Amino acid sequence: MKQFKILISLIILSASIMNLYCQDWPQYRGPGRNGISNEKGILRSWPKTGPEVLWSVDVGIGFGGPVVKDGKVYLLDRDDKVGDKLRCFDLASGKELWSFSYDAPGSVQFPGSRSVPAIDGNRIYTCGPYGHLYCIDVNTNKPLWNKNIWTDFGGGQIPRWAITQCPLVHGDLLIIASQAPQAGVVAYDKLTGNLKWKTPSLGPAGYVSPVIVKIGNENHVVMISASAGRGESATPSVVAGIDPRSGKVLWEYKGWSCRIPVPCALDAGEGRILITGAYEAGSAMIKVQKKSDGSYEVTELYKNPDFGAHTQAPILYNGYFYAQYSTNERKDGLVCMSMNGQVKWKTGREPLFDKGGMILADGLLLCTDGMTKLYLIEPDSTKFKPVAETVILNEGIPATNEDTAARYGSAQNWAALALAGGKLLVRDQTKLYCIKVSR
Repeated sequence: MKQFKILISLIILSASIMNLYCQDWPQYRGPGRNGISNEKGILRSWPKTGPEVLWSVDVGIGFGGPVVKDGKVYLLDRDDKVGDKLRCFDLASGKELWSFSYDAPGSVQFPGSRSVPAIDGNRIYTCGPYGHLYCIDVNTNKPLWNKNIWTDFGGGQIPRWAITQCPLVHGDLLIIASQAPQAGVVAYDKLTGNLKWKTPSLGPAGYVSPVIVKIGNENHVVMISASAGRGESATPSVVAGIDPRSGKVLWEYKGWSCRIPVPCALDAGEGRILITGAYEAGSAMIKVQKKSDGSYEVTELYKNPDFGAHTQAPILYNGYFYAQYSTNERKDGLVCMSMNGQVKWKTGREPLFDKGGMILADGLLLCTDGMTKLYLIEPDSTKFKPVAETVILNEGIPATNEDTAARYGSAQNWAALALAGGKLLVRDQTKLYCIKVSR
């Protein structure tokens, strides 16, 4: 009987450990690259002082978000005077376990870090703002291979706000958008770094990362380029569907334009894809279908200028989209839109949501407002339903960024969030915080 009880205890312990690790956040926007977590037990209320902050660590300025695997947090940090630094922290304590850095000095407007790594097995993939792509072994903390996705494909002057690419692991490939003159999207063998395929240039460089979308029974890589020019001479953005096995461009949509696209495409199910942007771009819903001859047909279902996103793609829940649509031109705040393109409500400036991060977990939205507050929101198509809110983040911008702060505001807390084991990882311009959000 004693041995039986010990066996049961070991099984329960193993299940708990497996449950913790299966709740990893291994890439940009989480396991499904859609901002959705399968975690349960999220707190339905917070004390007046807010949820418990378990730890915080100092980080450099920027917008790079974390990933989590096997109880470890990884963040690509940056010092513009020196270069990029991959840092590894213990999820439980915040202790820094190791780091790997390389020289990549330089600065642009809105300086600092940019991207979210991707982790697969014992390898983590990072891309810095000057195109340095690294594959690093998390056991040895040493690089296995590295490339430059910009200069390797004919890139000259760096894009205005640097390179913002979150790597995508798909099967045996590492997929990323070069957006250089000689390549739009490229795929490397994730183990060796050998180039497997590249597409032609898809258009001017933007700040969108590729994503996998299901079309029928097929996986397509979907990428969005920037539009160019104004008036009659303007060229639209290109939304392209790519075969992840070969790099062949299978279809294109050119009915929507955004001169500075940032959010990735969102798989809306049944071959539908939602495209969003700022700068008056709004949104477009398209449907992609495979025809009997093997080619693809793209149908525009609708466009809506009153629903969009500036930096982070919407979240889809129960047939409704939720996005922060505060841009240079408008302050719509948090906005809810139905699958058929009807805006159901928006918060406007009361309260204002401006480029913050969002995660859906256990039927609740955990989101920052892009400034100082963390919110717990019940997603509801009839009205805005906040459950709790608290001030977590700092608003101040370090002196190194005073010019940008003076022109564009002093918060700029726009980084993507991560959630693992009931712990929410969120950063401002000086610190990374670990917050307890589950029972």
